[in-house]
Amino acid sequence: MLTDRVWVLGVPFDPVRLADAADRVAFLVASGGPHLVVTANPELVMAARKHPDLLEAVRGASLVVADGIGVVWASRRLGRPLPERVPGIELMQALCARAARQRWSIFLLGGLPGVAEQAAAELRRRWPALWVAGTHHGYFREDAPVVEAVARSGATLLFCGLGSPRQELWLSRHLDRLGVRVAMGVGGSLDVLAGRIGRAPAWLRRVHLEWLYRLLREPRRWRRQLALPRFAWLVLRSASRREGAG
Repeated sequence: MLTDRVWVLGVPFDPVRLADAADRVAFLVASGGPHLVVTANPELVMAARKHPDLLEAVRGASLVVADGIGVVWASRRLGRPLPERVPGIELMQALCARAARQRWSIFLLGGLPGVAEQAAAELRRRWPALWVAGTHHGYFREDAPVVEAVARSGATLLFCGLGSPRQELWLSRHLDRLGVRVAMGVGGSLDVLAGRIGRAPAWLRRVHLEWLYRLLREPRRWRRQLALPRFAWLVLRSASRREGAG
């Protein structure tokens, strides 16, 4: 765990760039496990403020990256700027590239039946040397058989796409029994890799409007976005109090 964490509304973030985050995960793999990696956006920050179990899970993670430009903006307003946004899917891909080189094995968990397998096929197409130890869909009712399947696979890395905050709570609850070195929540990344959902064009990602693209493509996400105005208000209020105290 890094010691110079940046705190945004009570949630810790590690001040890393994408390459730094990948290096940090490599260090965690080498040090043994298990370790939890969280990719957190403003919605997760707001959820953690309401749910103590989620806040405990995030605070206990070995690495927390800012997967949301809103978090980077908040860190700047609060006087401890994070260096950049670290998209979860890009960190996952960087780790898969490293896994192929270093012969780490991966397990993909999440999505509708068949999605994890399609995502695995796409990852193997990009990195033929990548060792996929196993896959499992995210529509299960009992945890024990899934935990056993992951542990039995002998995977080094677990990429868990159960959606937030379910994935963070699930990973935190079962981390000691999964048998992996590092477990990371990846949200809808498996759907993207499987070709079921498209990412925003590169130019939209460069101007930090990927969230708007996803909102237009997935209108059901509007409900989740209701947390953003309150997030921004709380950040501005905290920044004002900090400036007033100074």
